[in-house]
Amino acid sequence: MPNYLELFSVLLVGLFTTSSSILGAAIGLYTSLSKKLIAGILAFAAGSLIGSLVIDLAYKGAIELHHKGFKLNEAWLFIASGFGLGSVIYLFSSLYLEKRGAAIRRPTQFKEFAMALKLEKTKEMVGLLSNCELLHHLPVEAIENILPMVKEKSIKPGEVLFKAGDPSKALYIVVRGKLEVIADTTDLQSESGKIIANLESGATFGEMGLLSGGNRTATISSKEGADLLEIGSEYFKKLVASDHNIEKAALHLSHERSIQNLSIEGINSSAWAKVAMHNLEHITKSESNKMLVDAANSKGAGMAIVLGNILDTIPGCLVIGAGFHGFGNMSVTLMLGMFLGGIPEAAVSAAMLTKAGYKKKFIFGVWSLVLIVGMLAAIAGKQFIGNSDSLAAVFFEAVAGGAVLALVAHTMIPEAIHEGGSKAVLPTVAGFLLALFFAMNEVYG
Repeated sequence: MPNYLELFSVLLVGLFTTSSSILGAAIGLYTSLSKKLIAGILAFAAGSLIGSLVIDLAYKGAIELHHKGFKLNEAWLFIASGFGLGSVIYLFSSLYLEKRGAAIRRPTQFKEFAMALKLEKTKEMVGLLSNCELLHHLPVEAIENILPMVKEKSIKPGEVLFKAGDPSKALYIVVRGKLEVIADTTDLQSESGKIIANLESGATFGEMGLLSGGNRTATISSKEGADLLEIGSEYFKKLVASDHNIEKAALHLSHERSIQNLSIEGINSSAWAKVAMHNLEHITKSESNKMLVDAANSKGAGMAIVLGNILDTIPGCLVIGAGFHGFGNMSVTLMLGMFLGGIPEAAVSAAMLTKAGYKKKFIFGVWSLVLIVGMLAAIAGKQFIGNSDSLAAVFFEAVAGGAVLALVAHTMIPEAIHEGGSKAVLPTVAGFLLALFFAMNEVYG
C-alpha cells in the first residue's frame, strides 16, 4: 500500500520546486531582470546543482553500492554509466527538439541554432558563387558583401526566363533543375528555336550581356523548372567598378564565348568557398529576428517548445522525489538549485517566446504544464526509485542525475556566461560551496 501522506508531501515538494517557472514567466512577460542578476542566479543555481548531484546523489549512491559489496572500480563504473547514459539521453533529445523550434526559448541556444541555419543556407550559395569566373576574383573576405546582392529565383516548368533581344538585367547561377538555351530566332545563321545548350546545377550565365551592355542573344527556358541565384545588373556593375581584378577579368572575356562554355579552369573554387564560409560565422540582428519568427512559425515548433521544457524538468524532479525521505531529510541544495534556476530560465524563455510572436496564454500554458509534469515526476521518483533499494533504482537515479548535470552544462552555465560574462564563475563556486556546507552539516550535525 502506498503511503498517500508521503506521496502528497512529495507532490508539495515538486510543486514548490517547479513553481518558480510560473514566477519566472510572469517576470519575463511583465517586467525584466538585469542581465547580471540573471547570470548570478543561474550560476549560483548551477553550482548548487553540481554540488548536490556529486554529494547527495553520486557519492551516496556509491556508499550504498559499497554496502552491497561493490568494489571501488565497480561502484564508480556503475554510477558513471548511469550518469553517462542520462547525459547522452538528455543532450541528444534536447538537440533534436532545438532543431525543431525549442531553441528559441534561450538566447545562447537560439544563437547557435540561427548560426547553423545561416551556414546551412549559405553553404550551397557560396559553393555556386565560387564557380562564377568573375566573382571568385573577389577576395574571400568580401563574400559577406556579395550575399546580400544575391536573390533566389524559381522558374516554373515551361516558363521562359528571358527571350533573345530582352535587356540584360542580371547574372544567373543554376542551383537546381535544368535550363535550355534556345538560339536567337533573328540570327540567320542559327536554326530557329534550336536548343544549343543545356544549363544544369552550377552553371553561370548572363554576364556577357551585362558586360557588353547589349541585349540577350538567346532565349532561356525550362521544361522541368529550376531554382536560380540572381545578381541584378546594378549590383553587378558595382562589383566590376569596385574591384580591379574583376574589371580586368571582364575585359579579357570574349564576347563571342557561348553560354555552354562558361566553365572555369585552373582555379581552386572549392578552396575559395571553404575560406569564404569562415567569413560568415556571425549573424546580424535583423537576420536573428527574422530567423526567430520563422522558427516560431515552423511546423511543430510549439510542441517542440513544450517538450523541451518538460525535458528540462523531469530529471530533476525524479531525483528530488527519489531522495525524499521526509521534510527533515530533503536535498535542500538540489531543490534550491532547481527553484532558483527556474526563475531566470522561465523569464528569459518567456521574453524570447514573446519576441517570437507567441501569446501570453500559450506561454503561461507551457509553464503550467511544466508545473504539473514536475509534480508527477517527483511522485514517480519517490514511488519507483525512492521506495526501492534495488540496483535498478540506484542506476536509474544516476541516469536522472546525469540528465540534470547535462542540463547544467548545456543550458545554465552557457546562459549565465552569455548574460554576465566570466564573473559568473564566482556565484557558481558559491552555489557549490553552499551544497558542500549542507552536506557537511549533515555529517557533523
